[in-house]
Amino acid sequence: MGLLEAIILGLVQGLTEFLPISSSGHVLLVPALFGWDDAGSGFTAVIQLGTLLAVLIYFWGDIVQTLRGWTAGFRDPTKRTGVDWNLGWGVVAGTIPIAVVGLLFEEQIDTTLRSPLIVAGALAGFGLLMGVADRVGVKQRSFAELTIKDCVVMGLWQCLALIPGSSRSGSTMTGGLFGGFDRATAARVSFLLSIPSVAASGLYKLYKERSDLLGEGAMPTVVATVVAFLSGWMAIAFLMKFLQSKSLMVFVVYRVILAAVVAGLVYQGFFVR
Repeated sequence: MGLLEAIILGLVQGLTEFLPISSSGHVLLVPALFGWDDAGSGFTAVIQLGTLLAVLIYFWGDIVQTLRGWTAGFRDPTKRTGVDWNLGWGVVAGTIPIAVVGLLFEEQIDTTLRSPLIVAGALAGFGLLMGVADRVGVKQRSFAELTIKDCVVMGLWQCLALIPGSSRSGSTMTGGLFGGFDRATAARVSFLLSIPSVAASGLYKLYKERSDLLGEGAMPTVVATVVAFLSGWMAIAFLMKFLQSKSLMVFVVYRVILAAVVAGLVYQGFFVR
């Protein structure tokens, strides 16, 4: 992989990781459009560590406050209430589903599911589902009303992110909207919930494929990760401001159009099915 390819893939990863349009789907499709080799699920998982750093920096205040409130509950039983206690345990419990499903279906995720037709189907199908959630969700619950159960439910929705084209943020935000949360809260919880799973996936793939990613592929991997961090931070800032007054429908329309284009290219023989 050349440095230009790494920069482009890092930029795509960062911009699409947090916008609900599927980073894994785009990182799979972009190389195909340019005639490059598939970067692989390992490369994709590792450069997500760059976007993880963007989440940690952007939500640092939330993370510190949550950790303080959560650990305080271990020392003082009277403090085992409130959003910090619920979010702390919620992130732990909400991460278990994707960890289990990811390990059980690792081979399929790395091979069978990395198909342009599956990406197209996931982009359109889960995009429309997100649109339904955006329309029918009452959007009246705030961050202060978050429960452990809410995090577990959103964690189950997060499992859909293992399918390229579904979108981690899109899946968990859909679950949050169906749960009655406003758009900004659904996005905020989605990003915080992603921290353990993205970290675990990236470090696991880095260790498993270390000979490739840290050998000849070290420089492109590092460059792509840095670019993913910078573009990811900008994407978070944009989306959090956007969702304060706008709906998700623009992303739904984009996903459906992209899905139609990909499906058309597949049937024209541009992509291997």
